[in-house]
Amino acid sequence: MSGEMLEILQGLLARAKKAGADAGDAVHIESRSLSVGQRLGEPEKLERSESADVGLRVFVGKKQAIVSSSDIAEETLAELAERAVAMARAVPEDPYCGLAEPGQLATDIPALDMCDPAEPNAETLIDWANRAEDTARAVEGVSNSEGAEAGWGRAQVSVIASNGFSQSYAGSHYSLSASVLAGSGTGMERDYDYTGAVYGGDLETPEEIGQNAGERTVKRLNPKKVASGQVPIVYDPRVSRSLVNHFANAINGAAIARETSFLKDCMDQRIFPATVNIIDDPHRHRGLRSKPFDGEGVANKRRNVIEAGTLTTWFLDLRSARQLGLETTGHASRGAGSPPSPSASNLYMDNGDIGRDALLKDVKSGLYVTELIGFGVNGLTGDYSRGAAGFWIEDGELAYPVSEVTIAGNLKDMFLELTAADDLKLRYGVDAPTLRIDGMTLAGT
Repeated sequence: MSGEMLEILQGLLARAKKAGADAGDAVHIESRSLSVGQRLGEPEKLERSESADVGLRVFVGKKQAIVSSSDIAEETLAELAERAVAMARAVPEDPYCGLAEPGQLATDIPALDMCDPAEPNAETLIDWANRAEDTARAVEGVSNSEGAEAGWGRAQVSVIASNGFSQSYAGSHYSLSASVLAGSGTGMERDYDYTGAVYGGDLETPEEIGQNAGERTVKRLNPKKVASGQVPIVYDPRVSRSLVNHFANAINGAAIARETSFLKDCMDQRIFPATVNIIDDPHRHRGLRSKPFDGEGVANKRRNVIEAGTLTTWFLDLRSARQLGLETTGHASRGAGSPPSPSASNLYMDNGDIGRDALLKDVKSGLYVTELIGFGVNGLTGDYSRGAAGFWIEDGELAYPVSEVTIAGNLKDMFLELTAADDLKLRYGVDAPTLRIDGMTLAGT
């Protein structure tokens, strides 16, 4: 269908140019998904969705407009083209809009093995969910269940532009999670485990997910209060990835161009320790967020965003690059009904040179964080304050569970004080190993 769809999009662009557009591009996104939810061994949800959306962006001089539709009938596409051109004539000029130059376009399209050709049936997903939940509920101390969910999705993306670009690709995603409870009354605790992959065969087994979910939940029973103070904070990989997300938001080209980022003046400066490297790799085979080119047809590639602690680049699409007087980095992302904007692909902080146990060893008193609550981050100043739960560290060992505390600091200071362990696992699309940050403020009792 990709070849046929590219022909349809080519016809749509031709209609737009006939209606008066100087240039334009079009995208078609066709997706299918299936998800199931089981609780206490009984079905709780079964959902299947199928969607197909076409988006058209046209340029009349330095004016642009975007329209979208889920209908690709001839008469609808003709109306779509006329409406887009009429809208473009009516909006203010944008001096930074426009398509990529031919030399910026992706021509060598890599094969990234990012789509599992198999499509699971509902019975398979139900079996996975049941096995995960049954295993979790069998863990001693587990008293109830929030259920288990399994899902699959596939998307086909086609992009064409009047600058000569015409390509498509497909990607798939599987997921499995389980969440259970332990204890009773006001002393109940919950926890979960999750796995995701491009290929179903690369998922962790339902039994592994269930066992981890059950054991993590039981370990959280009978949490204690701790006193306020400045202590080392150690982030479990489940939550350390959030720091990489905050960093990614801060180097988004749109925020840099608006001067709304606390890192706006930090290009070519060391903002992490020299041992830290952060990599964005859109071409990782079977990567959860891989793509062979960006949303504007621009060539993309693996980049060391942080190299030896130093910031080397922003995440730029064409518009933000032009605003900043730079070249796009191939980070444009888009949907059918919105203009391109910068975003990361497979982003991760690389391993450090110290083991997790060694990272904890000299912590006399501190907090090992396994859950973060709320989103208390100021992107303009870098101020950071979030609710947290986890385990108290005493003499390098996890001693007892802790809840209802707040951890605070400033991301600039936190980044510079960060130490990374060597236990990185690529599980989410944005990932990091266990991280330790000394001297953060903990608000407890």
